[in-house]
Amino acid sequence: MKRRKILIVEDEESLLRLESILLTSKGFEVIGAMDGPSALKRVVSDRPDLVLLDVMLPEMNGFEVCRQIRANPIVSQTPVVMLTAKKNGQDFEQGKECGANAYITKPFKSAKVIEIIEQILSESCSSGPGE
Repeated sequence: MKRRKILIVEDEESLLRLESILLTSKGFEVIGAMDGPSALKRVVSDRPDLVLLDVMLPEMNGFEVCRQIRANPIVSQTPVVMLTAKKNGQDFEQGKECGANAYITKPFKSAKVIEIIEQILSESCSSGPGE
């Protein structure tokens, strides 16, 4: 069975490393990006099965990255999970408006992140043809 690929977009190196370890330990292939423009390039070039996206990023925030993923017909169906310290209702609303599949706030429980990722990936598999 092919390992599922996840693009983690996180500008804090320690968190990027922590999230990578968590996901690789659960059998995922992980690629990383530390800013919005890099994330947009990687999502097209590497075609991840899911994007785990921080909101507060240098150059371009995660909401804009999500909007641009949704606007690109090549990758528009790629599931996006926002993982952020931004907790107010307006942020949740903005996450929904830009097309995020889920919105998780930091600090997060590892088990909850894995559960949400696996649920979204199983839904995206059963909802239609892949690549």
